[in-house]
Amino acid sequence: MAIDAGTRSSNEAGTRAGRTPPQHNHPSNVALSTVMAALSDPIRLAIIRELAAVPEWTLTCGSFTVPVGKAARSHHFTVLREAGLIEQRDVGTHRINRLRVTECGQAFPGLLELVLNRPEAAVVGPRPSPGAQRDRR
Repeated sequence: MAIDAGTRSSNEAGTRAGRTPPQHNHPSNVALSTVMAALSDPIRLAIIRELAAVPEWTLTCGSFTVPVGKAARSHHFTVLREAGLIEQRDVGTHRINRLRVTECGQAFPGLLELVLNRPEAAVVGPRPSPGAQRDRR
């Protein structure tokens, strides 16, 4: 039996059958350590940077250029959403995203600007430990 979109609740309208609408944390309710942990991963950082470069609500989860499979990608979006960094909504069979710039700026002034303006080489990959150079001799 088909259900008219007008008879569904706002959370159900436009979502796939059986798909749970995403739950969001507001950045002001998230610890700084949670946000920093979410931003410490290179894949999640790439997602944040892609979102910052486009208008809100224009990228679906599958449209990001990250070198991971669907399950890992879903995990990264969950981490970002739980950290309050992104907001997602379902439109038909797609989940679209936006970076929560204003909300994050109020909760953590300057953090997103710092992360987004830092050169890529400075944030991707582990730094060698101080003793690593001595060990190579």
